[in-house]
Amino acid sequence: MPEDSPPEFPGFVHVYTGDGKGKTTAAMGLVMRAAGRGWRTAVVHFLKAGAAGEDVAAACLQPEVSATSFGRVAMVDPSCLAPEDIAAAEDGLHFAESIVRDGEHDLVILDEICLAVAWNLLKLDDVIAMIETRPPGVEIVLTGREADRRLIELADYVTEMRCVKHPFDKGVETREGIEY
Repeated sequence: MPEDSPPEFPGFVHVYTGDGKGKTTAAMGLVMRAAGRGWRTAVVHFLKAGAAGEDVAAACLQPEVSATSFGRVAMVDPSCLAPEDIAAAEDGLHFAESIVRDGEHDLVILDEICLAVAWNLLKLDDVIAMIETRPPGVEIVLTGREADRRLIELADYVTEMRCVKHPFDKGVETREGIEY
């Protein structure tokens, strides 16, 4: 085994959920840590597309880290869901399934997948099947508000981000480098 490859481990499931800021940021912090140890990592974004700051940084870490988005340029508004949102989420799930199944990645981030399930863009049972049939050693992180209780029960790590105070409450718009 190469010196920088991850040790043999079963591969755990993490869930970062809640109404507070920082779910994707926490997942990307884990990406940085894993990349620093030579882990191969894939990030799959659901419900959003474009070049968020974390994706620009991930591109600098290639080939160890890859990031792919499935969604519109801006985060999807649940009141305006369209057939293309469902198609994009399903495409993202098929892509994620192939990455998880191939076992070539040590860490797979499924960003906003919890919300895609909550908004019925993806079937919970399909997400659970992907997690339960992953090869040994594949660590999976699921992010997004409204994580289903079954995902929480399945997970080994669960962190709930709770908003105590945020500039949005004062009308401050999203800021490049902080929110995206």
